[in-house]
Amino acid sequence: MKTLGVAVVGTGFIGPVHVEAVRRLGHTVVGILGSSADKSAAAADALDIPNGYTSFDELLGDPAVDVVHIASPNREHFDQCKRAIAAGKHVMCEKPLAMTTAETAELVRLAGASNVVTAVNYNVRFYPLVLDLRERVRRGDLGDVLHVTGSYLQDWLLYDTDFNWRVQADAGGELRAVADIGTHWIDTVCFVTGLEVEEVLADLRTVHPTRQRPTGGAETFTGSTGAPRPSVPVGVTTEDYGSVLLRFKGGARGCFTVSQVTAGRKNCIRFDVAGSTSAAAWDSEEPNTLHLGHRDRPNEALTRDPALMAAAVRPFANYPGGHAEGFPDTFKQLYRAVYADILRVADSLRESVSLSERATHPLYATFADGHNEVRLCEAILRSHREQKWVRV
Repeated sequence: MKTLGVAVVGTGFIGPVHVEAVRRLGHTVVGILGSSADKSAAAADALDIPNGYTSFDELLGDPAVDVVHIASPNREHFDQCKRAIAAGKHVMCEKPLAMTTAETAELVRLAGASNVVTAVNYNVRFYPLVLDLRERVRRGDLGDVLHVTGSYLQDWLLYDTDFNWRVQADAGGELRAVADIGTHWIDTVCFVTGLEVEEVLADLRTVHPTRQRPTGGAETFTGSTGAPRPSVPVGVTTEDYGSVLLRFKGGARGCFTVSQVTAGRKNCIRFDVAGSTSAAAWDSEEPNTLHLGHRDRPNEALTRDPALMAAAVRPFANYPGGHAEGFPDTFKQLYRAVYADILRVADSLRESVSLSERATHPLYATFADGHNEVRLCEAILRSHREQKWVRV
């Protein structure tokens, strides 16, 4: 297998997660870029990475970089993706793909006109039992999908002293909880069921319209424990909570709730898919069990075991039954799928074969999927503000 050279942009919570997953696949992390030269150097030292870049230009100019993983604040995504594509680098971008549909549409156009593979980091798709449920839906095990319900709940912003750049609209966008975690729920459910959202009705709430911003900065998921920190009050307009009703094309219905202020829920995404013959339920806090519901026979609890899963899913479940796989593994499996496509494209270019060899319907989320998620977010925000159903 050819080893790819990877550079990661972002030194906060999620950047090192990318680094670890890339290394587990046997590829090389050649450099990392933070918001300052000092942060780049510190991250490179802590993670044993050869280069701590001083600028994005330096990163793009490094001939050892084949793939750029973008895990920077949301407002940086559009420019960094655009420049990486122009430099001929493959791109793995954290969600949201960009701040507006005008930006995401431009990135879809640029990606389509390029010879690079582009993807959005919707990793929840790659829990093995999520992939297995998708196969079950596709082969008709549940019958026709009637409705889908669920939630994505966290507690890391429960107090007004909890702060992160994501709460500020200029850095993260006008939507926060829905865009940050709600899009994971929507992406996963649509991926599993094959449904497409047609209309939305949203109700959002900002629980803390004023938060205390530490004068020394704050990192994701660090909480507000310990001694009080010097801070200044900052107005917040982004939502801490939201519930959204969904109408899917074809008549199916759905609803989901997102919250970053639910005490005790650290990172819980769950959903129920109700079909005309059977149902299924999955919860990220017990990701190695898929619950299958029946009307006329006993319910089932399927434990993750490659030997019992669909053949198409087995390459993405690397440990035997009884050996748990979780959050870090989803990144590894996502990048496994993306990098396989990158290597196929590289082979096609070397052999002058048409780029139609690239996967047309990959398991990973493409820039087109990322564009659709931002379209949904804009419709949800409009629905909340106008208090009515809005077509996507």
